[in-house]
Amino acid sequence: MALLELRNISKIYGELKALDNVSIQVEKGEWVAIMGPSGSGKSTMMNIIGCMDKPSLGEVLLDGTDISKEPQKVLTDIRREKIGLIFQQFHMVTYLTAVENVMVSQYYHSMPDEEEALEALERVGLRERAKHLPGQLSGGEQQRVCVARALINHPELILADEPTGNLDEANENIVLDLFRQLHDEGTTLIVVTHDPEVAEAAQRTIVLEHGRVAREILNENFGKQ
Repeated sequence: MALLELRNISKIYGELKALDNVSIQVEKGEWVAIMGPSGSGKSTMMNIIGCMDKPSLGEVLLDGTDISKEPQKVLTDIRREKIGLIFQQFHMVTYLTAVENVMVSQYYHSMPDEEEALEALERVGLRERAKHLPGQLSGGEQQRVCVARALINHPELILADEPTGNLDEANENIVLDLFRQLHDEGTTLIVVTHDPEVAEAAQRTIVLEHGRVAREILNENFGKQ
C-alpha cells in the first residue's frame, strides 16, 4: 500500500513552474532517492512532501488522505506526528547538549523523556556523547544526533535532504548504514541527494529535470551492499 502519493502536482511561482504535473508513489517501507540538477524541483518537492508547503495544483495523499488543501496548522501537526526530517545543515541548538537537542523534538510532539532520548542516541552510537554540546561534536556526530532526533517520535516517514552533503566518506557510510537498519525495520525513507553513491543505496531513484520526472531507476543490487 502506498504511504505517499503525489497526483499531478504543480507548484507555480508567477511564470515559473518549479514542479510541472508530477506524479509519484512511494510504498510503505520503501527507500526512494530523489535526484536532479539545481533548479530541477527537488527542494520544492521535499517541502511539499514534508508538509512545509502546498502545491498550486494536484493532490498529496499521505496514508490515503488528501492533505493538499489542509491549512498550515494541520500540516504542522501532520509533520510532527508522521514525518522525521533530516537536513544537510544540522540545525542543532548550540547551547543544548546532544541529548537535549533530541529532546527538543519530543517537546513539540508529546513530553520530553531523557531516557528515551538517550536510547535514540545509543541507536546511532552516540550515547557516550549525550552531554556534549554541538561544538564538541564532529560533523558526522552532529548528523547522527539529527538522525536520532528524527527517529525519537517514531515517524512513518523519514525525509532527508542531502543528509551526507557535509560529511566525509566514513561518516557518509555510517549514516547510510543507519538508513539500511531503518529500512530493514520497515521505515519509509525518501532521500534527496546529488550524490550518485547515496542514490544507489536506495531501492529506487526518481530523477527530476525542469520540474518533471525525467526517469526512474531501479537498483538491481539493492540489499547486496
